[in-house]
Amino acid sequence: MRRTAAETREHILKVAHELFYWHGIRAVGIDKVAAEAGIAPTTLYRIFAAKDDLIAAYVDRSHDSSVAKFTEAADKAGPDPKDQLLAMFDSLIEQMNPAEFRGCACMMTLAEFPDPELPAHQKAIASKTWVRGRISELTARIEGVEDPEKLADQLVLIWEGANASAQALGVSGPAKHTREFAETTIAAAIGNR
Repeated sequence: MRRTAAETREHILKVAHELFYWHGIRAVGIDKVAAEAGIAPTTLYRIFAAKDDLIAAYVDRSHDSSVAKFTEAADKAGPDPKDQLLAMFDSLIEQMNPAEFRGCACMMTLAEFPDPELPAHQKAIASKTWVRGRISELTARIEGVEDPEKLADQLVLIWEGANASAQALGVSGPAKHTREFAETTIAAAIGNR
């Protein structure tokens, strides 16, 4: 089957995503990605000059997918920022289906690549920064919240706690209370005024 360069790139990224996400980035070599993709390593290297480039593209792809899911959930919730936030938390929990969730791809990338100079590390930080920024935008619009930045920080801690908890204990563990905890935290921020 002949593919365009763009189709080949996307195919490689799909295969790399499955391998990196389920087996670990450092544990999977370029030859394994090429073999699973059914292409020659030279073809892979024509598209991604180095494994670091492939890893950075993997993190970008994970980020783009998450942004699309969370944005769609917020948009469907209507104009109320509180409803949008809670919809994002609902979407977070929905994606933690045990058959599809091993953990947060960005957190796993940060654990494997702690060097802040590496593109994969920088892209994972940028993805986490996006989540914090989006939550902060919404908390700033909730009427009655005296300290929207503090509320955003609290909600980010709940968000990241859900990711970590679900990775270790599954979605039926403490993560099952994520939405309730977020609702309670928002209500407390409004009630403290």
